[in-house]
Amino acid sequence: MDPYYSGKVAVVTGAGGRLCSVIAEHLAEKGCRVVLIGRTREKLEKTASAIEAAGGTCMIRTADVCDETALKAVAEEVFETWGPCRFLINGAGGNNNKAITTNFYYDPLELSEDKPEGMVGFFDLDMDIFEGVIRTNTIGTVIPMRVFGRQMAKAKTGAVINFASMNSYRPLTRIPAYAIAKAGIVNFTEFLAVYFAGAGIRVNAIAPGFFINERSIKILGSPETGLTERGKNVMRQTPAGRFGNPEDLLGTVDWLLDDRLSSYVTGQTIAVDGGFQAHAGV
Repeated sequence: MDPYYSGKVAVVTGAGGRLCSVIAEHLAEKGCRVVLIGRTREKLEKTASAIEAAGGTCMIRTADVCDETALKAVAEEVFETWGPCRFLINGAGGNNNKAITTNFYYDPLELSEDKPEGMVGFFDLDMDIFEGVIRTNTIGTVIPMRVFGRQMAKAKTGAVINFASMNSYRPLTRIPAYAIAKAGIVNFTEFLAVYFAGAGIRVNAIAPGFFINERSIKILGSPETGLTERGKNVMRQTPAGRFGNPEDLLGTVDWLLDDRLSSYVTGQTIAVDGGFQAHAGV
């Protein structure tokens, strides 16, 4: 329990996911009253059970972060129950395997009548799914900021962490929709930091490197199941020599949220990537 966090409201979107569930549990352990938001109640209940078993306080609210009306209803309930949001973790997002090409580079065969079965090139991508990835990651950050940022602005204090990615710095092969979205998060974080500085709200972002979850394991593999060729490439590019663990994010989360440590830090995107970004590959 940390007196600085005790009783303060922390809203975590995507709280059923591998990374944000650990962040939510960590903030509850510090004494926050944590609002767990996500689309799948079953996943949120697992996070809530861990928090409650450790003596923490939380509430579950299922909502789509792109649905402003639904989030406003959640925010009103949170305010009436616990008071204004003090910390906002915009963790909802992710990719969709149907928005990923099989090709690393353009292959004339993708325009051929003899295209190999299973080949998915840029021209084959489903634009509805493509747009959905962009919307979830971008609008799904904008709307929680509009809804819960209103409470922060009225209280004249708050700290926000958005989720960027290694794709924010360079577009990795095969995942163009996710790259567009995460590049936008860095720019939007900087916009918010400037816009809300006078309201006492600091806005920063974390750019995780490669962490294994249910979706990425299909693309990267894992040390336990064996790495795919793409997973091996990632390891060759990561000086730390391993994938990230959710707990690797917690020190950065603490630093960015705590005014005692980072009152002069806003508009920054912090890479937590085992050195991936720094490695030129040669």
